[in-house]
Amino acid sequence: MPRTAARGGPQTRARISDVATQLFLERGFDAVTVAEVAREAGVSSVTVFKHFPRKEDLLLDRADDATDLLRTAVRGSTDVLASLREATLRLADDRHALSGLKDGSVPFFVTVAASPALIGRAREIADELQQTVVEELSGDPASGNSAFDGDAALLAAFLIAGYTTVLTGTARRLMAGDTPDDVAEDHRTRVDHLFDKLRNGFAG
Repeated sequence: MPRTAARGGPQTRARISDVATQLFLERGFDAVTVAEVAREAGVSSVTVFKHFPRKEDLLLDRADDATDLLRTAVRGSTDVLASLREATLRLADDRHALSGLKDGSVPFFVTVAASPALIGRAREIADELQQTVVEELSGDPASGNSAFDGDAALLAAFLIAGYTTVLTGTARRLMAGDTPDDVAEDHRTRVDHLFDKLRNGFAG
C-alpha cells in the first residue's frame, strides 16, 4: 500500500520502494529504469540512489530487516540455535515477507526468478547475512557478545544455505499454485528439520 512521502526520511524511502516494486512487478525488473522510478515517486534519481545505492535493492529491500533479526537472535543468547529457530519460526507463523509466506508474494518471486541481476544480488545478500552471523557468533568485544563455542563460519554457512533452500522451495511451491496453508505447514516443518540437523551437528 502506498505511503505518504516525506522527502529525505523513512517515508520517502518507503514510497520509493512501493513505487519501484509496483513498476517491477508490472513490467519486469530490467524494463524499468531508476529514472522512471524517481519520476513516479516524485523525487530525483539522486534521492533514489541516496536510499538505494543499487537498483536491485529497490526490490530486495529487506536485507537490513534480516540483518537486524539475526543480530537480535544471536546477541546475548545462551542458546544461539534455539534463539534462531524461534526467530525463523515466528516469521513463518506471522507470514512475514522474510519467510516467503506473505500473501501476494508470487509476483515478487516471478520477477526475481526472471532477472539474473536480482538473482545475483540475492546471492550477495545471502553472503552478507552469512558474514553477519559469523561476526555475531565470534563475540565482538565492542558489542558485548560472548563468543560462540564452535565453528562460527561453518554454522553460519549451513544456516544461511539451509534457510535459503527452504525459502526457495517455498517460493517454487507457491508459484506452482500449491495451497498457501499447505506450503506454510511444509515450510515450518522444513525449518524445524533444518535446526534439528544444525543442533545435531553443532551440539557442544
